[in-house]
Amino acid sequence: MKLNNLTPAQGSVRNEKRVGRGPGSGHGKTACRGSNGAKSRSGYSKKIGFEGGQMPIQRRLPKFGFKNPTRVEYKAVNLSALQTIADKFNVTEINVDVLRSAGFAGKNDLVKILGNGTVTAKLDVTADAFSASAIKKIEEAGGKVTKL
Repeated sequence: MKLNNLTPAQGSVRNEKRVGRGPGSGHGKTACRGSNGAKSRSGYSKKIGFEGGQMPIQRRLPKFGFKNPTRVEYKAVNLSALQTIADKFNVTEINVDVLRSAGFAGKNDLVKILGNGTVTAKLDVTADAFSASAIKKIEEAGGKVTKL
């Protein structure tokens, strides 16, 4: 095998279809575009949502709902998860970094501790937000709550 005798695989290369080059080519006159209409014209591009002149769905349906631009979304972590972390890693201080390394929160997530489950260990918990029941249960177990 040499560079001067390399050829593409059989059937892998085809000639370009030359349209609009006279009746003898078989692709003359309308150049494979059919008869009249917008699609047969040069420069045609279908607009997003265009349904052939029928009233498009985004205009048929009414507007509804509201997106709050100042909404703050928290990643919820229950007390049962905190107890699991305390047992598994043998820690008494739990903060957002510990929760991230344990896989309970992402890199940019705000964390809210919720009161589902029980805590038996004495934990110092630091997070962005707490529910009232979570604060009550942590403090009953002898722990401390700190908001960021």
